[in-house]
Amino acid sequence: MAISNNVSRQSVALPARLAKRVKAIAKSRKVSANRVIVELIEEGLNAKLREKEHFFDVAERLATSKNPDEQRRLKEELARLTFGE
Repeated sequence: MAISNNVSRQSVALPARLAKRVKAIAKSRKVSANRVIVELIEEGLNAKLREKEHFFDVAERLATSKNPDEQRRLKEELARLTFGE
C-alpha cells in the first residue's frame, strides 16, 4: 500500500521567544525551522495520546481494585492527571 504524503499548508504566528528557540534548534540540527515545528507538534500530539491512555489505564485499575490503599492512591493519581499538581 502506498504511503500518502499529502501536505496541508498552515500559517502559524509564533511568539518571538518561541521562534528564536525553534530557529536555534533548527540551526543546531541543520534542518529547517518548518521541520522542527512539525516534529514538535507530532511529539506534543503523541504525548497527549500517551497521557490519555495512561489516564484510562489508571481508571481501569481503580475500577478493578479491591485494595482500599491502592484505591486511594489511584484516586489521587487521577486527580493529579485531571487537575495537575
